[in-house]
Amino acid sequence: MDFVLSGVAACGACLFTNPLEVVKTRMQLQGELKSRGTYQVYYRNVFHAFYTIGKVDGLAGLQKGLVPGLFYQFFMNGVRLGSYAIMESAGYIHTNGRVSAVKTTLAGASAGVVGAVMGSPVYLVKTHLQSQSTSSIAVGHHFLMFIYRQHGILGLWRGSSAAVPRVSVGSATQLSTFSSSKELVFPQDSWLVPLSAGMISSVMVVLAMTPFDVVSTRLYNQPVDHSGKGQLYKGFSDCFSKTLKKEGLTGLYKGLGASYFRLGPHTILSLFFWDELRRLYQKLR
Repeated sequence: MDFVLSGVAACGACLFTNPLEVVKTRMQLQGELKSRGTYQVYYRNVFHAFYTIGKVDGLAGLQKGLVPGLFYQFFMNGVRLGSYAIMESAGYIHTNGRVSAVKTTLAGASAGVVGAVMGSPVYLVKTHLQSQSTSSIAVGHHFLMFIYRQHGILGLWRGSSAAVPRVSVGSATQLSTFSSSKELVFPQDSWLVPLSAGMISSVMVVLAMTPFDVVSTRLYNQPVDHSGKGQLYKGFSDCFSKTLKKEGLTGLYKGLGASYFRLGPHTILSLFFWDELRRLYQKLR
């Protein structure tokens, strides 16, 4: 039930935050490997991106990739949060009855690695769908058709070299901050505890994850040759260094505002739903 409850909580959050994920994806792919001022800016900021996508693609365009997004959340966060819940219930994250920062970080990172590997193929599909637009404002490359037929089973894990460090770092930051913050918020039996802890966690997660998120989005979205090898980047470190060299540090934090508008509410909602569903399940047992 830990895995099921975790997956349902993440899907509930996804329904509200998927439009923000579409905006974030478009902004991160805009001006890929181009210096500032050398490319046309279709999305000036988060709000302008919302307006532009809604105007050109329609309201349905803001929910692109929702179905694979729900599958991704259920499998990735179901496994990630479910694994962490089991470790928490077994007492692995505590030392002398209190939450250990080191243990929660390690537990969160480990759960993140497992979740990232499980959810990587669905994340690939989701990223491609969300990067698609009408030709006038399109950013990125679209190679969704027959991924398995063209590139085999390993093609479904293209970009996982970025997904694993991205999710492990984000998971470690999110869950360690959330668990530690819950001990500091009073009263302990209130629904405000997971809500407040989730708010604190959301800020830390966005700061830690955005550079990994940019690299991950670009690796998943890049065109590939006949053998399935990326044509723009060799892997995580290559994409990271090229982005830093061509676009500077701001390139790694591209779409930061969109990242918080997406990751912030998603972190708060998913952790809140997760904590409340587990509490409700314990009462009904």
